[in-house]
Amino acid sequence: MESMFEVTENPILAELVINRVKRDTNGATVTFIGSLRGYSSGGNRVLYAECNSDKKMSEQQLRDVGEEIRTRWQLEDVSICHRVGRIEVGETIAVVAIAAPHRQEAFDACQYAVDRFKEFMVLREVLENQ
Repeated sequence: MESMFEVTENPILAELVINRVKRDTNGATVTFIGSLRGYSSGGNRVLYAECNSDKKMSEQQLRDVGEEIRTRWQLEDVSICHRVGRIEVGETIAVVAIAAPHRQEAFDACQYAVDRFKEFMVLREVLENQ
């Protein structure tokens, strides 16, 4: 399978992202599934969120993150999918799947991917009574 770096307005099916990295040469697959929580960090009720990133530019940035992971950890099996547009509470915002021969590099690379895409994919929460 080939890696996936996708920005979409459609609901994300985590299993499709995860399946892109599975191979018999890997002993570990680490995934991150981020969902929109119902309360902000300040305790206010979240009605929904919006991510208005430019799709083409954001997909390139996700590919760049994938390349950073390939270089740093020598891993080929990296897939990242992120939502844009209106996202309802409970819906999946992002899925990261990293597969590697051993678990530690998969965990480290997955954490790195999440930290990196949060630098450029900005969610705006719409709060109750806002």
